[in-house]
Amino acid sequence: MIQKWQEELRSVANPDNAKIFMSFFKTGKGEYGEGDKFIGLSVPENRKIAKRYFNADLSIIDQMLKSEIHEFRLSGFLALVERFKKCKDSDEQKSIVEFYVTRGTFANNWDLVDLSAPYILGAYLLANPSYPTPLYDLSSSSNLWLQRIAIVSTLTLIRHRKFNDTILLAEKYLSHSHPLIHKATGWMLREIGKKDIDTLLSFLNKYATTMPRVTLRYAIEKLTQEQRKEFMQRK
Repeated sequence: MIQKWQEELRSVANPDNAKIFMSFFKTGKGEYGEGDKFIGLSVPENRKIAKRYFNADLSIIDQMLKSEIHEFRLSGFLALVERFKKCKDSDEQKSIVEFYVTRGTFANNWDLVDLSAPYILGAYLLANPSYPTPLYDLSSSSNLWLQRIAIVSTLTLIRHRKFNDTILLAEKYLSHSHPLIHKATGWMLREIGKKDIDTLLSFLNKYATTMPRVTLRYAIEKLTQEQRKEFMQRK
């Protein structure tokens, strides 16, 4: 099955796009995506194919997640998202989440995280608030991608006006050194602002002078011009 899956992906890939993707996802020496390989496949085409393999054995999905080809890994994660969406059994949902978390290091670029974390881990935490959250263990990992999974997973919670985990993680990441975490944190804060402007402004009033500049820029993007100017002047 895995050969058929990969052949389908290759059949709609555009090799001319592969070099563009390699630059876009920072695959150069010393960059966060160093050495990653692409076949030049768009996300919509990938998702269309991945949906047909949502019920593949987890061992097959596991092989996809461990592939050296970026789009193969993404397809594995997209299939897992579809599997979780279609699953109605709580025990199986839990198994999918645990499988996802243990494979999180293979989501080793921002798109792999952003297209999977909110729709698997985030969705599960929303539906199961008593489940012992792995967000804080992930955020304490030495792995950048697990750290990003932690904060981006909270997008689903934010959309349902549950901000606590995002705020706690955002506070924790104030001293983080990597721009990808700065951007993700600012993005989540901006999403909070869409739901509850007072919560965002409270956070900004407390931390604007000390938070990373990129985080602040992302967080204030939807504020008025006057508000944006005011907060940036605090830096």
